[in-house]
Amino acid sequence: MSEVLHIDWTKCDGRGLCTELIPDVLGRDDWGYPLARQARGGDRTNVAIVPRDVAAARDAVQLCPKLALSLSPQGALKRR
Repeated sequence: MSEVLHIDWTKCDGRGLCTELIPDVLGRDDWGYPLARQARGGDRTNVAIVPRDVAAARDAVQLCPKLALSLSPQGALKRR
């Protein structure tokens, strides 16, 4: 099952650790904030994570100093 990485922009301060841990998924803007490399439908807040990147995404969630990241199963966001 694939997962979705959610970025809470109200908490993020652009330190960029997540972009270093999952560089294939996230890039950085000019101020250091994470941007989805492949946003679907323009959604840069909820980023699909492929199975090979799940472990690194979990590390990014656990190591985010501002607790701005969370992971959910692919369909969970639609059920909220």
